[in-house]
Amino acid sequence: MSNDKRNAVSENSSGTAVVIHPELPSKKEAGAFEPALEEKLEEAVGLARAIALDVVHVEAVTIQRPTPAYLLSKGYRDSLGETIEALEPSVVIMNTTLSPGQQRNLEKAWNAKVIDRTGLILEIFGERAQTKEGKIQVELAAMEYQRSRLVKAWSHLERQRGSTSFIGGPGETQLEIDKRIIVDKISKLKKDLEQVRKNRNLQRRSREQVPFPVVSLVGYTNAGKSTLFNKITGANVFAEDLPFATLDPTMRKVELPSGQEVILADTVGFIADLPTHLVAAFRATLEQLEFAQVILHVRDMSRPDNESQKHDVVEILGDLGVEYEQDIRVLEVWNKMDNVDEEDKQDMLRQAKFSEGIVPVSALTGEGIDSLLEEIDAKLSMLNVTMSFEIPYSDGKALAWLHENAHILEQTNTENITVLVEMTPANAGKFTSRFHYEPLKVTNDEQQEALHGSGV
Repeated sequence: MSNDKRNAVSENSSGTAVVIHPELPSKKEAGAFEPALEEKLEEAVGLARAIALDVVHVEAVTIQRPTPAYLLSKGYRDSLGETIEALEPSVVIMNTTLSPGQQRNLEKAWNAKVIDRTGLILEIFGERAQTKEGKIQVELAAMEYQRSRLVKAWSHLERQRGSTSFIGGPGETQLEIDKRIIVDKISKLKKDLEQVRKNRNLQRRSREQVPFPVVSLVGYTNAGKSTLFNKITGANVFAEDLPFATLDPTMRKVELPSGQEVILADTVGFIADLPTHLVAAFRATLEQLEFAQVILHVRDMSRPDNESQKHDVVEILGDLGVEYEQDIRVLEVWNKMDNVDEEDKQDMLRQAKFSEGIVPVSALTGEGIDSLLEEIDAKLSMLNVTMSFEIPYSDGKALAWLHENAHILEQTNTENITVLVEMTPANAGKFTSRFHYEPLKVTNDEQQEALHGSGV
């Protein structure tokens, strides 16, 4: 299968690319989900375009028996070599993981620069990283990747040195020197990353002193998370139809219809078959999921492969400890409803109406956003606790703390002040331990009346 676009070079291009997808024997268990070939090709092209490469040729090759030296058979190498020679691309992208030897051998065979899927994703991460933590994560992952490709790294490392200050002791070969440089660099980056995380933990603890529930957006690349984030918050977060358009978590404070304030957090997009060591390197960008009270899974319902994308997200969330079907924090946001044809849209709307935890929206037009905010409110109410306290007028600090950290459902002023509040379990614990008030018993009738009266 191939697609040739020789004259597709755009003005803002960083170069041209030939994308080759080797369809290898599946390592997944029998019956396990496998994306369609067309989906894999589309994703590979999207990754290339994410770094402004013009894709001039796309081809899928079926490989039954990968060769250790080249991955590809001689027949495929020769036929692809003719195409590469004719098109003279800036880079050949192999949409799989290559060994260092395979990468070097293919470069020699084709006389062209070759990068594999991991290298391409690292290029994308490198362009997308904006915060200090994100940049350290990119460099750390790149160094780990480069360590296995030391022969390829020599010229790059020589440029980095700029002097002879890195020359090793007697008897060290160039390869040993390069290895030591990379190992030292990795060690330093890990220390830097740990320091950044400590600072972030301090910031998190600081937030917990005036805590707001965290609502995290997750989803596949290009599902529209950043556009939804912008629509809800009014912030101008970088939103573009490219994989990994957001690398670092972006957080903003949002007020829900009930008056409850929350922190809305955008995260890096998921992707199928992300190399394991990259998942580990970028895990910190998803750390807030552990602390999120609500997880919004944003899905692009206009895509025919949206179910396979959901599968990828569910799988990675599982690795992060989120049991998708059982975790009551999860809400599915069916995005891009404006892009779905009318018949399918009506079917989806009916399905969502009779299903729990599904909200159809269009982040672009704003359709369904109000309903989404109400659903977040309802989800938080399920997770929160409702308590009543009797506080003397003289204890203004306790009352002020509740007004700042809880949702006041009802307040009655008699001999003392009686307040009915809704708050997170963590805040309830903090209030009772800090101010030494025991909650009064609240009847169901009182609670329902207060909830109804507050408009919740």
